[in-house]
Amino acid sequence: MIGGVAIAIVVIYIIRLFTLQLLSDDYKRNADSNAFLKKIEFPSRGAISDRHGELLVYNQAAYDVMVIMSEANGKLDTLEFCRTLGITKEFFDQRMRDIKDRSKNPGYSRFTQQLFMSQLSDKEFSVFFEKMFRFPGFYVQKRSIRQYNYPYAAHVLGDVGEVSTSDIKEDDYYSPGDYAGKLGVERYYEKQLRGQKGVQILLRDAHGRIQGRYKNGEYDTRPIAGKDLTLSIDLKLQALGERLMQGKIGSIVAIEPSTGEVLCMVSSPTYDPRNMVGRQRGKGHQALQKDVRKPLLNRSIMGQYPPGSTFKTSQALTFLNEGIITPQTAYSCHHGFVFRGLRVGCHGHPSPLSLVPAISTSCNGYFCWGFYDMMSDRDRYKNVQQAMNIWRDYMVSMGFGYKLGVDLPGEKRGMIPNAEFYDRAYKNSWNGLTVISISIGQGEVNLTPLQIANLGATIANRGYYYVPHVVRKIQGEALDTTFTRRHYTKVSKQAYEWVVMGMRSSVLGGTCRAANRSDYAVCGKTGTAQNRGRDHSVFMGFAPMENPKIAIAVYVENGGFGAQFGVPIGALMMEQYIKGELSKSSQIRANYFQSRHISYDYIYKNSANGSRN
Repeated sequence: MIGGVAIAIVVIYIIRLFTLQLLSDDYKRNADSNAFLKKIEFPSRGAISDRHGELLVYNQAAYDVMVIMSEANGKLDTLEFCRTLGITKEFFDQRMRDIKDRSKNPGYSRFTQQLFMSQLSDKEFSVFFEKMFRFPGFYVQKRSIRQYNYPYAAHVLGDVGEVSTSDIKEDDYYSPGDYAGKLGVERYYEKQLRGQKGVQILLRDAHGRIQGRYKNGEYDTRPIAGKDLTLSIDLKLQALGERLMQGKIGSIVAIEPSTGEVLCMVSSPTYDPRNMVGRQRGKGHQALQKDVRKPLLNRSIMGQYPPGSTFKTSQALTFLNEGIITPQTAYSCHHGFVFRGLRVGCHGHPSPLSLVPAISTSCNGYFCWGFYDMMSDRDRYKNVQQAMNIWRDYMVSMGFGYKLGVDLPGEKRGMIPNAEFYDRAYKNSWNGLTVISISIGQGEVNLTPLQIANLGATIANRGYYYVPHVVRKIQGEALDTTFTRRHYTKVSKQAYEWVVMGMRSSVLGGTCRAANRSDYAVCGKTGTAQNRGRDHSVFMGFAPMENPKIAIAVYVENGGFGAQFGVPIGALMMEQYIKGELSKSSQIRANYFQSRHISYDYIYKNSANGSRN
């Protein structure tokens, strides 16, 4: 029995020694923390420039206060520490509790550096560094913060903020206190921009004093800087767009048709990205979230709107390609589409009329008749469901109903209904008249401004588009082939030529006359999207007609007719890009539209009451 007890004790000791020496790294970490200080060296984040090399985003030095809890448990003059950093005792106590809370800080170890306070300025750092010897366990770590050169393109650029717990769990690159892109390009291209961290191993004596690098830095790793990005954005065009949209809600998106590069992406209201930097970012972000105008919402890719009459171009293409109409097909318009007790109104114009003048005058009756004929054609389609799904396939091929895939987070897909949608809505009892409003860009159809601009680019290219993208070049890396492949629609090139003729006619003598110029040929299409309040003003177009350089969509919420805001704003934007500057007379018009604000008081009131999406 005594021998058995002795053997049991020996076995327990052996198991415990095995566990301590081979399975657990607690003592190793403790010993390492006494002898070594592993200092993280953060890489410089990649810079961001516009298409002409104008620097938009760069880095500026900042300093973090780090703490090793196992060393900070000694005598610390807390009040002096707080005075030095300009913080309260309550903040100090709460911060120390948060660091130890593993639910908030899952990577916590009392032997490794933990972030206490981030982004000290040069002045704050100087004051703290002079007294740091009085605060055992506290160190300073140099890093960089983002700075923005201009108050423009906030929704495209995005910003950088402290990583969340979920970020740390999803990517072991991050540690508590690290920073990562939160919105825009900063988020989408985070892995390219962030670079790789370095580690410097410093040797310490028994009193914790730094004695230099371990083995002269043999085991150190140097940080690798992030990759620079060149955006496709034209800064001057972006600035003009934001200026023209002051006091308005909506969006402007311009695309280079030959490449799919986004030339500008304006979402209004916007904000100054320079206010989302450093320790004030949290307060700034909170204030923007509370703003009823929703300035954080990138309406260019998240706003889902009825496209109005700009959508008629897609209907013309579908009807032509399916053989429902020819360019010479004429329909009557008795101030609208009137059939079997249903009326869809239209403004006064000559009647009957064929395709080109129908596009030019934006005739509702023409496109309602074309859609009704397609849904009712039993020689081509066995039932309305088949006709609707074929119609839907055309819309999808043009880039509607699904995300285009722009290189920005948060893009919405819009809405293109199919037969199954209407079968559920109307319990299988519906026909072309039931859903006639979708033929003129109303009803259930919703598009993003990006999708409307891409429609313009597709027509400019006579039948294909590239996935729109805001990054033009990545340092040392090829652009993803997603953005360099052509996407062809289901429609023939000849059908596109007829629609181009209609859009050109619209500028020469139709609803887009305000966009006409003598030095280059503009093609355009207005839209007046019906709304519960005042109608939305929409314009979609491109220029020049041959070898187009820019396609554009302008969407002004509650702006009235397309010709009131959409057309003149679009014309100014195209002139700025094609000519490189505005003429004196155009500058006067730009000043006028900059000063024309739209009252949204009733919207703000409803929003505050929770009745507006």
